[in-house]
Amino acid sequence: MERQILTNARIVTPTSNFIGSLIIENGIIAEIIQDKFYREGNNLNEQWLMPGIIDIHTDYLEKEVNPRPTASFPLSFALHYLDARAASCGLTTVFCAISFSDDPMKDRSLSDAIQFVKDFDKIKYNLLIRHYLHARLDPNTNAVLAYLDEMKTLESLYLIVYNENIPGQRQFKLDNLIERWIIRKEKSREEIIVEINEKIERLSQINHRPEIFASFNNKFVIGSHDDTTTDHVIEAKKYGAILSEMPTTIEAARKAKELDMWVCMGAPNYYRGGSHCGNLSCFEAMDENLVDILCSDYHFPALLGSVVKMIQEGVSPSKAISYVTNNPAKMLKFNDVGSIEIGKKADLITFSIIESHAAVSNVYIEGVQKYTTNYKETIKNNKQLLQVTY
Repeated sequence: MERQILTNARIVTPTSNFIGSLIIENGIIAEIIQDKFYREGNNLNEQWLMPGIIDIHTDYLEKEVNPRPTASFPLSFALHYLDARAASCGLTTVFCAISFSDDPMKDRSLSDAIQFVKDFDKIKYNLLIRHYLHARLDPNTNAVLAYLDEMKTLESLYLIVYNENIPGQRQFKLDNLIERWIIRKEKSREEIIVEINEKIERLSQINHRPEIFASFNNKFVIGSHDDTTTDHVIEAKKYGAILSEMPTTIEAARKAKELDMWVCMGAPNYYRGGSHCGNLSCFEAMDENLVDILCSDYHFPALLGSVVKMIQEGVSPSKAISYVTNNPAKMLKFNDVGSIEIGKKADLITFSIIESHAAVSNVYIEGVQKYTTNYKETIKNNKQLLQVTY
């Protein structure tokens, strides 16, 4: 039996945090002991010890493959560095968002997305942490029907999120979209308005949510992206969504909670104090207890950074980490990870707090050390936090 001990750590469980030790046997958490030090253990010098972060949505992978519109890199190359970056930020499970749409303007097609996932499935096992894919699926195209059966065979695909592509309906308001298209297409305002109106009329007639849900409801977790109106949320719930991902208005977030859906918002929104594109503030939604999960969206460091910020603002460590560990695990029905409890997999991270961010020192997957650094462990800010009673 493989046995290891992590000792002299500030352990964060679902209900408390304390200095103690953790015993791991064959990759599983076997014992959690408060106020006991083991000489033979790995002395963590009072660093924080918490479950590994579960990130249900990041846009990193497509940007690693295509950091510029005309510059691309091989998937294996891109995924290797994404994996290392994710581990350094305390992630042990990550869902990379892949666009499943037919959009010639963005050089996207459903067939390319299918092939991308097949290639991903071949190389994901040579990585440090757990990797899955999150499909941002456009339901407003007839082309999707031809790919539903093939999508069900993709190993890494687990989370399907409706990502409507009707101009002006969700994240970007119509006026902003018109200005963006004028610059991108170098056309007059009148020409752009005609083009957008034609696209709105055409896409509004197409909605394949019923077929998608009927095809996917037994295999995938279903969500909806950028819900803006209560009607968006009601429709998503009707067609199988249990997740409202990054609602853009407080009304949409309220309706999602009323309908017993999980609500996810971007950690950069919380850490920076607001949405970068002027949508719903995560702070505002949290004030009404409308947020269950934080995802990295476009910035891995903001996840653990948000945990640190919450702790420094008086949120209990158990509650702070639940947004990035236990809650996403529950939403995904990953019952063997997400919290420090006896019998769960030892997907763990250790870190110290430096001013307003975290320095990750160790990452474990099922007790196996996958990442380590030599940051100074117990710093002044960390000591101050350790004196606070929660």
